[in-house]
Amino acid sequence: MTEFNDLGLIEPILRAVEAEGYKTATPIQVQAIPHLLAGRDVLGLAQTGTGKTAAFALPILQRLFQNRKRLAGKTMRALVLTPTRELALQIRDGFNTYGGHLPIRCTVIHGGVGQMPQVHALARGTDVLVATPGRLLDLIAQRHAILSEVEVFVLDEADRMLDMGFIHDVRKIVALLPKERQTLLFSATMPDPVVKLAASILKDYERVEVAPQSTTVERIDQRVLFVERADKRRLLAELLSDDTIKRTIVFARTKHGADRVAEHLKKAGVPADAIHGDKSQSARQKALDGFRAGEVRALVATDIAARGIDVDGVTHVINFDLPNEPESYVHRIGRTARAGSEGMALSFCDADEVAYLKAIEKTIRQPVPADHGHRFHAANVAQLHASLQKKQGNAPKPQARHDRRPPRHGGGQRTSAA
Repeated sequence: MTEFNDLGLIEPILRAVEAEGYKTATPIQVQAIPHLLAGRDVLGLAQTGTGKTAAFALPILQRLFQNRKRLAGKTMRALVLTPTRELALQIRDGFNTYGGHLPIRCTVIHGGVGQMPQVHALARGTDVLVATPGRLLDLIAQRHAILSEVEVFVLDEADRMLDMGFIHDVRKIVALLPKERQTLLFSATMPDPVVKLAASILKDYERVEVAPQSTTVERIDQRVLFVERADKRRLLAELLSDDTIKRTIVFARTKHGADRVAEHLKKAGVPADAIHGDKSQSARQKALDGFRAGEVRALVATDIAARGIDVDGVTHVINFDLPNEPESYVHRIGRTARAGSEGMALSFCDADEVAYLKAIEKTIRQPVPADHGHRFHAANVAQLHASLQKKQGNAPKPQARHDRRPPRHGGGQRTSAA
């Protein structure tokens, strides 16, 4: 257990960290902060929720404060590039919190809102700029932002940048940065394009890695519920009639699907809202605020939109649709069981998703226990899954469940499995 006092951070930053109630640093912070304070480039492999924002924000704040410079208009000394508006706002808030006792100015720019307040904020220069790629390129093209003075560049959520189609925008921005700079790249996974990008922008870097994919799910009670596609919405509404499911994120594969699920839950009397890329910034923020405040019990999200959700106290994650990329499953269920607490992940699986389930089980290196006790159990889908397991020689030991009552999944209780 390493305390922040042992990491070489200056007193004003330590005071801000302590005011937030933090004493012990997370593994990514312990590994990354000393290298960053020494000026090294860093490749960080870490999921959202591991403390990576503080891992890069604290040393950046210290560097900027200890080497203060006069800011030229439209320039910035540190640039943090992130894929979503929500994440950009959260990172900005992190810099403002940890830099609360320092004369460091942080500005955020993103799409979905008018640009003029952002233009005015940039006009006098800023110490730290947190930006989404599209809006940053727009302001650069209009000569409202100049990258020539950037000393530290952070590329956050690099794999999600790739998923969202931003990789070309990222390369355009990197080409405008000074060659002499400190570069940090954070990613939860390392697909080939991200590996190539890292090799092209990092120099003599340190690689730090926490929470390997095979161990991120250990504190989460996972269950798969086999169900016909047509019964999924009724199964979801029945599960959420259990008030011990206090705060849940429901994952849908498409934006339209997320809207339909949210509407179905509202009609069933469950306070719900949807969040995805087609929603306006104000609508997304309203949904997130309602979720944080407990006014919304079920937040229905797509994978991309969910990357901006950083909310404590999520008791359950429900995969209404299984993801077709097994890494996304790890990202999704990691929204619960955070900060040392326990959580539950329930996944609906129809006949067309059995192959996705098998890929997930291979990735997490364990079978997901099945719950056969719900009212909408699809025995044919369960049999299809079992036959695939048998062919691959890794079928889990069967544990029969004979009652037909709806399963209770709240309060951290483990349900019977089959």
